[in-house]
Amino acid sequence: MLSKVAPWLASRKDEPDPPGISVRTLDGGDTAALRHLAEKDRVANVFILAHLRTAGTAAPTSGGAGIVGVFDDGILVGACWAGANLVPVQLDPAFAPLVAEAANRSGRRYASAFGPADAVLALHGELAELGHRAHEIRPDQPLMVIDGPADVPPNPGLGLGDLADFERILPACAAMFEEEVGYSPFLGGREFYSRRVEGLIRQGYSLVHLNEAREVVFKAELGAVTADVTQVQGVWMNPLYRGKGLSSGYMSAVVEQAQKIAPLTSLYVNGFNVRARSTYERVGFHQVGTFATVLF
Repeated sequence: MLSKVAPWLASRKDEPDPPGISVRTLDGGDTAALRHLAEKDRVANVFILAHLRTAGTAAPTSGGAGIVGVFDDGILVGACWAGANLVPVQLDPAFAPLVAEAANRSGRRYASAFGPADAVLALHGELAELGHRAHEIRPDQPLMVIDGPADVPPNPGLGLGDLADFERILPACAAMFEEEVGYSPFLGGREFYSRRVEGLIRQGYSLVHLNEAREVVFKAELGAVTADVTQVQGVWMNPLYRGKGLSSGYMSAVVEQAQKIAPLTSLYVNGFNVRARSTYERVGFHQVGTFATVLF
């Protein structure tokens, strides 16, 4: 496959696609092919597999998000979710110019790109040439998994979030977001982010411990869920409780709750966050790949 593509990439980018290679937005008829492609790595591709589980189709969403597919002689060989974020799916970096051009033509503004590091960083390089400027690049984010019981006892206080506590959980989620990306998720309004948090609570994917004063001590979410894999996101400890050795017990409880849904629990973490990585390893997570995130 790359023997067809590489010589073309070495020439002019404004030339037609090489023989056999085509790019287009996927539709409902591509659903089975996309699922087959994504299932080659069910951990790395849990985001798109969770979308297919919920939406049931590869067709564009009512909100305008779509999936760019790369075809070699009619066979789907790579893809990229293009919504609020860009998420490559089994995308060879050699195809980054094709996908970046398609994403740019859509006219959308992307908040981030995340996923396997080689594909994300290749996409960023191409998008930068097209005028998409990143304000932060996180090139080394270990992708970690645990496929059995945690190695430390779970904190029994962690449970499912309740809509009755929504007004307490939402500020904790916003605080985590702002710590992670450097700006408030409420920029431009509260409605979208609030709906996202409410949806996670309703689905049983919000995990939280509130103290007797009904203050959030710890929280996390299952941000992507399939029958095989859950991906933990939004891990946050109330600053008043940091440094007390509580993180491992809470993460063990997250694993316990997540494995009621799917046997494999995954997450990715910034490589520079030595304390978090140490906690995850203590619980029993091990690295299976490397993600990257580009914040635009």
